Amino acid sequence: MSMARIAVIGAGSWGTALVKLLSSNADRVGWWVRRPETIAHITKYGHNPDYISAAQFDVARLAMDSDIHAVVREADTIVIAVPSAFLKATMDQLAPAELAGKTLFSAVKGIVPETNLFQHWSVKEVDFGVICGPCHAEEVAMERLSYLTIASQDHSKAKAMSEALNGRFLKTTLSDDIYGTEYAAILKNVIAVCSGISVGLGYGDNFRAVLVSRAIQEIHRFVQVAHPIERDINEPAYLGDLLVTAYSTFSRNREFGTMIGKGYSVRAAQLEMNMVAEGYYAVKCVHLINEKLKVDMPITESTYRILYERMAPSMEMRLLSERLS
Repeated sequence: MSMARIAVIGAGSWGTALVKLLSSNADRVGWWVRRPETIAHITKYGHNPDYISAAQFDVARLAMDSDIHAVVREADTIVIAVPSAFLKATMDQLAPAELAGKTLFSAVKGIVPETNLFQHWSVKEVDFGVICGPCHAEEVAMERLSYLTIASQDHSKAKAMSEALNGRFLKTTLSDDIYGTEYAAILKNVIAVCSGISVGLGYGDNFRAVLVSRAIQEIHRFVQVAHPIERDINEPAYLGDLLVTAYSTFSRNREFGTMIGKGYSVRAAQLEMNMVAEGYYAVKCVHLINEKLKVDMPITESTYRILYERMAPSMEMRLLSERLS
């Protein structure tokens, strides 16, 4: 894989963080930035005005374009970093022939809402991999020591992406568990919403310790039914990603849940944040998938009832607390 032929699709928090990482190792990184005015700002000032403005870029290393076709055409390897809610609309712009022969890595932490499928089940005949945590984009921007997991069934491609991302403050590990890491990344956002709801309701650290302990068991049950292979659920890609998302103040899902716990409606919380909380969309997708799988998922189902069936958070959390004991 030539590092000079990598492109990132998406200019949100993760897109910005990944471009920062990749451009530190590559002579040139393609970057699809939807708004031309954002490109103009980055070109002039060297930072993204909308997301993680602390991340400074060497603009000479960036090949930014608001034309997604031009960015994809020039790349051999494409990293997708748009929110799952906008993933279908973004990828529908590209014809299958435009992606033929290319390698895609997904940094998307969600399921496509329109189909309840992962991205790679929607994009056929393309080599596919996953970039997952435990890692917050904000800490990458601040150059704090961080870790990523690169999952692919093609070890050589995973290793090449690992080398493209590795640096002074970013370390990577490799995995071949594409499905398990994707499911875990989705479910940890749901758990983080629930964790935030408990914060908003005034529950303390003791409760959240039990909540997260039960949550990793819930995630394990689900991934073992959805994709039964031998895996260590205590690895950083699973447990580590859950911990950082459920506890960190950087977590958008935790923040969203906190607002819900304090009495905000879903719509009011979304408007207040002005950012996408993947867990809101993910919990409905997982709920629908689990109607067939029949896995015992009390935390996920409680979160679903609060967000989609308008159950009172105080009552639902009290019922959940009894089930967790």
